[in-house]
Amino acid sequence: MTDYEASTAFLGEWGRFQQQAFVLLCLSIVPNGLTGMSVVFLADTPPHRCLVPAHVNLSAAWRNSSIPLERDANSGALEPSRCSRYKLDDMLRFSDSALLPGVDVNLSNVAQEACVDGWEYDRSVYTSTIVSEWDLVCDDRWKTPLTSSLFFCGVLTGSFLSGQLSDRYGRKIVLFITMAVQTLFTFIQVFSPSWAAFCAVFFVVGMGHISNYVAAFVLGTEILGPRVRTIFSTAGVSLFFAVGYMFLPLFAFFIRDWRMLLLGLTLPGVLCMPLWWYIPESPRWLLSQGRVQEAEAIVKDAAKKNKVEPPSVIFSPLQKELQSDEMKTYNICDLLRTRNIRWISVTLWLVWNTITIAYFALSLNTANLHGDAYFNCFLSAVVELPAYMLSWAMFRWCSRRLSLFSTLFLGGMFLLFIQLIPADLNSLAITLEMIGKFAVTTAFAIVYAYTAELYPTVLRNTALGTCSMASRIGSIIAPYFIYLRNYSISLPYILMGCLTALLGLLSLLLPETFGMPLPETISHMQHFPGCCRKTLYKVTHVEEETNA
Repeated sequence: MTDYEASTAFLGEWGRFQQQAFVLLCLSIVPNGLTGMSVVFLADTPPHRCLVPAHVNLSAAWRNSSIPLERDANSGALEPSRCSRYKLDDMLRFSDSALLPGVDVNLSNVAQEACVDGWEYDRSVYTSTIVSEWDLVCDDRWKTPLTSSLFFCGVLTGSFLSGQLSDRYGRKIVLFITMAVQTLFTFIQVFSPSWAAFCAVFFVVGMGHISNYVAAFVLGTEILGPRVRTIFSTAGVSLFFAVGYMFLPLFAFFIRDWRMLLLGLTLPGVLCMPLWWYIPESPRWLLSQGRVQEAEAIVKDAAKKNKVEPPSVIFSPLQKELQSDEMKTYNICDLLRTRNIRWISVTLWLVWNTITIAYFALSLNTANLHGDAYFNCFLSAVVELPAYMLSWAMFRWCSRRLSLFSTLFLGGMFLLFIQLIPADLNSLAITLEMIGKFAVTTAFAIVYAYTAELYPTVLRNTALGTCSMASRIGSIIAPYFIYLRNYSISLPYILMGCLTALLGLLSLLLPETFGMPLPETISHMQHFPGCCRKTLYKVTHVEEETNA
């Protein structure tokens, strides 16, 4: 037990204060589940074909035959072309001469041209998406995965900034400022006049999206006691994220226009803003900043809510002296300063990167699966619920290292098995993909909580933000994994499966934290294999000299 946990043990584990903090912080995560995967519906590509203007005087036979048939590269079936049509001048000449296509005219000899008059889109599923709004198809289809990647570039930037801002200015203020940023800029997106403007605002939405998630996660980790912290960090925030994710296809099903859908997605964020008056700042962070009186005020308020009598002295004079008079400022460079923390950081960055590639690629792929896009997205969200419950059980009773390894390795193997399934067994392929998503989601929940346990209080938010930042390289790449389906349906699964299984093996090198108290300083951290006790002594000695 750390000094802080010993000093606040009189509060108990699950009083009214902890219950309120647990529920409200989890509720603040719900808007993230809605926003994080919204691009699945905002940027889905409806079936489309070249537009033949209505005013052109073509016979019904030539209008119906105006689109050439092409063989699909994956299925081998003949389908109407999405990016070309027979040359309009030639069709007009044949139509005026009363020649019939396929009878009097061999269509294979008719010249083709691009969709110079634009496209017509199937409106049976969507009233509009950004793809149909700005014609992001054919030569411009590269803009669709780039839209998702730019959102994740914003997430990358937010991960870099939010961790350091939160460690410097506080968990609570960063949580609510970034929540407001996400909500406000989602509203601004509704009025986007062009694809470029949409992407620029989407970048800022991504910054707010990850920043408030990480701040809420760390705030709950530091406020709650050891047992409740495990539930919160694995099942709590993750389940509420999944609830938001499950509401996304429901919103999208009833709101088929992308602008109105974005407007609907701002509502949960607006409803969460009043939580400012009910969620406290982290007493741990306040102590680390030397703001002992504010920390004690929050703990005394917690004691009042829990109906327990606080001791006359909550934090010992030694704690106050160490936390206020002899403080040291930490930053992102400290994650690489010593050999032990450097190896832990690099390994975690690789693991996080791979998990996000698999998680977001599988999530974004739901619109491409066989069947209804709304049901597939809902199914992808539903499988996260048992995954988060399993992550809590594994985190409660199992080794952190073995839990992370087993979920990553098995998830990778299931993804590799998909390429062995015959093309006509779509249901089995979807089942294996959902099992892979289940395993990867479990690993995602575990690695968040595992990372929070590995790093000390003085660096925890910076470390989580940096790990999240490193992982966003994976999320930026993830849309292009799905783009590879245009060349081979199996290729994305082969790449994701191999990477996930290999990084599962690498995760075995991380130190174990099961049953250990949260470290307060760098010298309290567990050891990476090969980093001996001499390194620990050196770090402790350096810290003592710095404080002196």
